[in-house]
This record gives sequence, structure tokens and C-alpha cells, in this order.
Amino acid sequence: MPAKSNRKATLARRAALFVAAGAVALFAIQGGEWGTFDLLSQRSRMKRLEAAVDSLQHAVDSLKLYRKRIDSDPALQERIAREEFGMVRGNKELLYRFTEPLRDTSRRPD
Repeated sequence: MPAKSNRKATLARRAALFVAAGAVALFAIQGGEWGTFDLLSQRSRMKRLEAAVDSLQHAVDSLKLYRKRIDSDPALQERIAREEFGMVRGNKELLYRFTEPLRDTSRRPD
């Protein structure tokens, strides 16, 4: 009988070592601060951020081009002066629009 119990003990030790080795391997792959799932989520986050950076870079390039046009294009400068600041060129006629004053509704009618 001692041989049978010795065999069971050896088999139990081997099973325990196998389980421990599996746990160590699993911890090496998934455990710690940066596991496999964390790395995959970081990779997808990096792709999203790169897309956002590309979009912002496109916007910056467009604004730089617009600024360059404002600095060098007289037609654009004139259009902005007219639309934004109400300026006119040279001896052009100015038009004024007069409107009725707003009624004060807080007063009582006589």
C-alpha cells in the first residue's frame, strides 16, 4: 500500500505544479498593470487619438491658408471689411435705415 499512496502524492504534486505553472503563465500574459486587454484598449485609444490629431491638423492647415489669403488677397480683405465692419470703398453712397423706436410696453396707455 505505501507504493499506491506514494504514487497519489506524486500525481498530486505534479498536478499542483501544473496548476501553478498555468497560473504563472496566465499572470504573465494577463496580470500585472499592463495586461493583454489593457494593451489592446491602449492601441484602439491611440488610433482614435491619431484620427483626432489628423482632423485638428487639417483644421489648422485650413486656417493657416485662410490667414495667408487674408494677408495677401485684396478682394477678400474688402469683402471682410464690408461684411464684418460695414465699411464701403471710396466715394460710394452710404445708406442708412431708420426704424421706428421700440414701444415701451411697461407704461399704461392713456
